[in-house]
Amino acid sequence: MSFAADSPVHSSSSDDFAALIDAELEVGSSGSSSDEGGVDADNDDDDENNEENKEDEDEEDGDEELNGHRNLTCRKKRCKIEKLEAQEELRGSTSQGFIEEKLEIPLKKDTCTHPGSFGQMCIRCGQRVDDESGVTFGYIHKGLRLGNDEIVRLRSTDMKNLLHHKKLYLVLDLDHTLLNSTLLNHLTSEEEYLKAQSDSLQDVSKGSLFMLDFMHMMTKLRPFVRTFLKEASEMFEMYIYTMGDRPYALEMAKLLDPKKEYFSGRVISRDDGTQKHQKGLDVVLGQDSAVVILDDTENAWTKHKDNLILMERYHFFASSCHQFGFNCKSLSQLKSDESDPDGALASVIKVLRQVHHIFFNELDSNLASRDVRQVLKTVRREVLKDCKIIFSRVFPTKFQAENHLLWKMAEQLGATCSTETDSSVTHVVSTDAGTEKSRWAVKENKFLVHPRWIEAANFLWQKHPEENFPVSETKNQ
Repeated sequence: MSFAADSPVHSSSSDDFAALIDAELEVGSSGSSSDEGGVDADNDDDDENNEENKEDEDEEDGDEELNGHRNLTCRKKRCKIEKLEAQEELRGSTSQGFIEEKLEIPLKKDTCTHPGSFGQMCIRCGQRVDDESGVTFGYIHKGLRLGNDEIVRLRSTDMKNLLHHKKLYLVLDLDHTLLNSTLLNHLTSEEEYLKAQSDSLQDVSKGSLFMLDFMHMMTKLRPFVRTFLKEASEMFEMYIYTMGDRPYALEMAKLLDPKKEYFSGRVISRDDGTQKHQKGLDVVLGQDSAVVILDDTENAWTKHKDNLILMERYHFFASSCHQFGFNCKSLSQLKSDESDPDGALASVIKVLRQVHHIFFNELDSNLASRDVRQVLKTVRREVLKDCKIIFSRVFPTKFQAENHLLWKMAEQLGATCSTETDSSVTHVVSTDAGTEKSRWAVKENKFLVHPRWIEAANFLWQKHPEENFPVSETKNQ
């Protein structure tokens, strides 16, 4: 007998369900034959039933056939209930549980909160949903929209699971962060040699330069990217988030993650965002307090700058340099590349390890209440912690120094900024070694560095040797 078919929950009508319960109660009133107290009761009941049946037979002989039919039906019901009880005893269920489950089914349908929908159909009850509130998660499944309450529930559940496994979320930009792409017709004459050096698409895990003829483009993976992804995946659940379109995003994901070990279906493109020309964590199923973002464009994350680690842009192709107005030769034109062990990704993985360690091992607050944004600020302030900086001829005349990007950047990195020279100053930042403050720095044996020294610290989250950022004297000064 099929349990599913015979369960009251699956009965085709309420009459059948009521009859089954009545029969179960009738069987329950009868004792076991092995129970001494039950033997007498059964005998008494049998005597009473025999007398009643005898009286019935005397009153109307025609009822004999009907009684036989009733007895047969009763035996069938008892047999059915006994089997049902035996099965339910193994499951630890009761008839009361069946009743409650039976009553809950129509209740759920009547009070469905419509947590999400496919198209215009509720994912729970199947009813038509015209409300377009919530957020579309097309990268998970085309046409999927989740309500705000359901998003909160999913994020909370996923957060608990991730924290249990000591992981956070990492959202990764593609272009100029993990790789650099160009259209084939944008290759310069100096870059034509790249076509002969492109790697096979048969096993992309062994290559870094790929010519995608079907997309009329070429892509170069950033040095150290495969090691970076492997190590980062041990600490983070990772997303791709690009302003490229979805077909491009998926092809890049194949190059970076051919075995689908790191991103699975978590590939977000501009087609999935909720605001034009902007990226937001509203389409990421992770709580903001546990998300770290790596991107080369700060303006793309206006609402989530506290989650962002700004990356130094990777300009491998000449078209990339031209795109951002740099009048210089690209890495490909110079037939060079970033350092694998000392490049941007190798540096940032160290920062991510530090952030992860502090979040899980050095904070006193309850794990669920910790915020990675505070950890990022703490780590960032350590970079130039013991530096006191003054600027010389870096800001425009009459410009409020405290509002300049470099001033703010230095303070975020932990430095103290000033406008006056004194013995506590450690660095003078200038583009001209001939200024009064620059000459004072040399005389007083202070560090004289180019503004790029601060920018490098900002991008790589580490203090670099000052001698690598010299300042030359401007001509005609």
